[in-house]
Amino acid sequence: MSGGDPGQRTTPGFCRDCLADQRAEARRCAACGSPRLLRHRSLETLSLAHIDCDAFYATVEKRDNPALADKPVIVGGGKRGVVSAACYIARTFGVRSAMPMFKALALCPSATVVRPDMAKYVRVGREVRQAMRALTPLVEPLSIDEAFLDLAGTERMHGMIPAKVLAKFAREVERDIGVTASVGLSCNKFLAKIASDLDKPRGFAALDQDEAREMLAPRPVGFIFGVGPATASRLASRGFRTIADLQRADEIELMRQFGDEGRRLWRLARGIDDRKVVPDRGAKSISNETTFEDDIRDLATLEKILWRLSEKVSSRLKSAALSGSTITLKLKTADFRQRTRAQTIHAPTQMANRIFSVSREMLSKEVDGTAFRLIGTGVSALTEQTGPAEDDMLDRRSAHAERAIDDLRKKFGDAAVIRGIAFDRAQKPQG
Repeated sequence: MSGGDPGQRTTPGFCRDCLADQRAEARRCAACGSPRLLRHRSLETLSLAHIDCDAFYATVEKRDNPALADKPVIVGGGKRGVVSAACYIARTFGVRSAMPMFKALALCPSATVVRPDMAKYVRVGREVRQAMRALTPLVEPLSIDEAFLDLAGTERMHGMIPAKVLAKFAREVERDIGVTASVGLSCNKFLAKIASDLDKPRGFAALDQDEAREMLAPRPVGFIFGVGPATASRLASRGFRTIADLQRADEIELMRQFGDEGRRLWRLARGIDDRKVVPDRGAKSISNETTFEDDIRDLATLEKILWRLSEKVSSRLKSAALSGSTITLKLKTADFRQRTRAQTIHAPTQMANRIFSVSREMLSKEVDGTAFRLIGTGVSALTEQTGPAEDDMLDRRSAHAERAIDDLRKKFGDAAVIRGIAFDRAQKPQG
């Protein structure tokens, strides 16, 4: 296992900044003086990577506002909202993603709070993804800012081993796009994902299967992906509290007690993972939601907010040339109970009017005096949109009007045309 620490000083390595080979026992690069040296016994043979941008939303905001560079930054918003991202300075105060905003600000009252700008993050994420695909066609996106890459067989194309290709990628993304990324390099997905968390931020760590067993042994069983609190409790009741407990177990016995999950746990506890990198998996759904500053009970106000969310979802679908045939409404009550309703329509759509119409129909059945703190809508069962959708053809006038509005907004900005339903200013949702 190796990150920036020279560790095994006789092990061949290279400089992450200038890529010069480092075979001497040195703490700095002989060519450029950088201390960012990477050494690992399997560096020349490992080719599967997990790349994860560092505090992505917060990093993008600092890039666009240099005055925030040395300040704690929290991306989120509203006293009722949650933290979408926290920069590493804010994290030193204990701020974490998904933390209630009031708690985050209590921990770090000096933080600068920035409202999320998802459209901007999607644009930057696409730039990073495009740079990934220049390395290999085997890129499996996991989210807007992370992916698995398989660089096996690319050495001849790039003229260097995958480890150097990845170091060069991280350096160029930081220079050209303005965001930093951490790289985990291993022989499979499970270990690559673990490695990418070992040396954040701006990190690069390698981990091979031989050393994985020892590294994993003291970790709790919940360290394995897919093992939540309920499963961890069930494992603990049968004597499996650490990964070392799983390593000592017999594979057949684990399968007898836990079925296929037992075999999965036995293998992962030993660092064995046969999953392949599956390229172009694409998004399974596109959605948008908002938490309110104050609870809302009446349908008219909720409808206005739902319309704005429908427009945002529609815009993202159109940008990605996608349509979907399942529309989902999400509500969260004042006491944090979640309601999810879904409806499948006869033909895929990407139009805001259609998304709103179906979502509003489901919403009207839920508004019964209950106080809501969150509303969201989304579209799933996605397919590529190569021409006018069938449902658009059934309402040509509405579809034509919406596309005309889209064209005006592209030329003159989003505020150029505002639909009447969006004019209400009584509520200020946290976007």
